[in-house]
Amino acid sequence: MKHLLRLIALACLCLSACANYADKPNILLIMADDQGWGDTAYNGHPVLKTPNLDAMAEAGLRMDRFYAAAPVCTPTRASFMTGRHPNRMGAFKWGHTLRPQEVTIGEALKTAGYTTGHFGKWHIGSVRKGSPVNPGSSGFDVWLSAENFYDNDPIMSREGKAVQIKGESSIIAADAAIEFMKDAVQDDEPFLAVVWFGSPHVPHRAAEQDLALYEGQKNPHWLGEITGIDRAVGKLRAALKDMGVADNTLVWYTSDNGGLYTESAGGRAKKGSVYEGGLRVPCIVEWPGKIKAKLPTTSTLPATTSDIYPTLLEIAGLTIDDQPPLDGVSLVGHFQDDPHGVFGAIRRQPIGFWDYPAGGVRTPSAQWMKELLDAQQAGNEPDDPAKIRLDAGKIKKQYPTDSFPGHSAWLQFPWKLHRIEKKGGNIKWELYNLEDDPMEAKQIDAPERTRKMKKGLEQWLASVVNSLNGGDYASQD
Repeated sequence: MKHLLRLIALACLCLSACANYADKPNILLIMADDQGWGDTAYNGHPVLKTPNLDAMAEAGLRMDRFYAAAPVCTPTRASFMTGRHPNRMGAFKWGHTLRPQEVTIGEALKTAGYTTGHFGKWHIGSVRKGSPVNPGSSGFDVWLSAENFYDNDPIMSREGKAVQIKGESSIIAADAAIEFMKDAVQDDEPFLAVVWFGSPHVPHRAAEQDLALYEGQKNPHWLGEITGIDRAVGKLRAALKDMGVADNTLVWYTSDNGGLYTESAGGRAKKGSVYEGGLRVPCIVEWPGKIKAKLPTTSTLPATTSDIYPTLLEIAGLTIDDQPPLDGVSLVGHFQDDPHGVFGAIRRQPIGFWDYPAGGVRTPSAQWMKELLDAQQAGNEPDDPAKIRLDAGKIKKQYPTDSFPGHSAWLQFPWKLHRIEKKGGNIKWELYNLEDDPMEAKQIDAPERTRKMKKGLEQWLASVVNSLNGGDYASQD
């Protein structure tokens, strides 16, 4: 009921917002799956060929200290959609879901006159009809989505109907997004297009033309999948120019967590870790009509996927009634000022991370989508509640407010404080100076700084648990 009332309130905003939507920028949000900070040519990878990402980094704002909100995929995607740390909604690990009580960027921007589309990997709910957490229920008018990561020639869900598609996986998502964007431009509507690739998640199966570039190299299919992503990005950018809307379109490219190989992770460890290699990801923001880059322009501002939601709200001129606490901050000021000036490395609000020790939920996309296709072709509509995720909004457990198990961290650049709480309540603290020690190899003994940062981190953790327990919702039905 609370979610319904909030959506009604959001819809009322349209009365004023839709009247002047013509001057609003288009928005294209792109996310790779398991691409680490150093898994691009522009970041110095010795083998990878990513000419389109390189060109985008040269033309736009390259954010070199950008972080996924979590070290694995589903939680980061939840932060992307809501501007909130994923633990606030119980999206602890892969295969968990959004809560339908949350306000998503799709829902918010629809109230400002945007037409919205999602294309590619979903993995924060279901892609079946009737789900409270499918893309349609989460604010997207048009969607061609997969339950989880997907490979070439996938079966995907087009607004709940399973369809077999042929082609390279990243190009499939790009083509669907281009068709959607062309329709929006023809109808004179601003668009939000969310393109979430399934690459370079394992198993790696590069298209032949991409694989041929890496003959004799180690991990050629992995390399080829990243080049497949790059080709898709190039196709999207070219389409915006062909449509005549590139100058008025904000394109935001990033990844959902750190990479698979420590050699190019951009820090200590890799995917799955709260150390830098598990969180630091590539990020480029291109907005020719607003970001006037001195080529090439590189930003050192610490930022995170949770910043996407509040940034887009400010761009669209939106204020959400009863907005739950946000962990992200708007970056609009950073985009519109010289990134080498006062915004260069200063962030007023620290960034919190928390990898809660919960298990993932198995969501085998290829298997489930084949089952759905077969059933629908036979005239049936499967109604398994576990696959539709009917219980996504249920708050079944209350978490303690005096214990924060797992690995959390508080980033107040250049300082990063780790809090590691193991079974039995034993807590280990680690403090690093990332400017001097980007690999987090040498712990710093600074008792007063640790004390202040510890206080900030634990206050934030308590706030997250309050949200997790339903404290942000007036009702839990």
